[in-house]
Amino acid sequence: MREASLTRSRAAGVESAAPSNPLPGFRLTLGFTIFYLTIVVLAPIAALALKALRLPWSQLWELATNQRALAAYALSLGASLAAALVNALFGSLLAWVLVRYRFPGRRLLDGLIDFPFALPTAVAGLTLADLFSSHGWLGQFLTPLGIKGAYTRLGVVIALTFVGLPFSVRTLQPVLESLDTGVEEAAACLGASRFRTFASVIAPTLLPAILTGFGLSFARALGEYGSIVFISGNLPKTEIAPTLIVMRLDQYDYTGAIAVALVLMIFSFGLLLTLNMLQGWAAKFQEP
Repeated sequence: MREASLTRSRAAGVESAAPSNPLPGFRLTLGFTIFYLTIVVLAPIAALALKALRLPWSQLWELATNQRALAAYALSLGASLAAALVNALFGSLLAWVLVRYRFPGRRLLDGLIDFPFALPTAVAGLTLADLFSSHGWLGQFLTPLGIKGAYTRLGVVIALTFVGLPFSVRTLQPVLESLDTGVEEAAACLGASRFRTFASVIAPTLLPAILTGFGLSFARALGEYGSIVFISGNLPKTEIAPTLIVMRLDQYDYTGAIAVALVLMIFSFGLLLTLNMLQGWAAKFQEP
């Protein structure tokens, strides 16, 4: 009897020490999650895939790989890659300054990082087009130097860089804030130079977050449309894949729009898969 009472008291102590879950049971929450994910994400993707599979393969291949579509893919991927690289470099520097230094206006600058999230993309495109036009505030100085920002491919890169910057900064900031500066001080005490400390201590820790921010910025730029409309001028040389989809829809060419959208969906899925692999790799650096 005494041993049984001790066993029951120990079991009660374990149950009381276990963390309580404020949400309902696993089955209910999992069911709601799957239902919500199906309605919001899986159903539209499945509808697009089924609609595309109804087309003959020869027609689908022709619509997805014609000269105009290939030019749009090349510009979308090239401009998105360039914008993501710029954000990875300057976004990392900006995150470093915001975390490591204290200066007047720091909180204002930190708040402005999220401005592309709140600003409608069409307004951003209109503002950038006016800013970089030949008579704009910046364009009037850049145009005489042969640098044309509005209605060129450079303008597309500028717009994609604008919308993707917050992803690079916000992904790296938490990692920088949790980085132990004592390790850097220990490396300096052992005689390591600043470059050696950065290359051997700081860079390996920050690299996974930088790559994740790069991937998120690239994914955001790949599907961008609103900010490109005005700064690109809807010219053939500045036509990206989302713009081509909208133009084909305006022309009631639904099969052509579906073909291009399917290609972009495949690109996006591959990119998301890569992001998940990068996040798993980054988790290894966070293990004790």
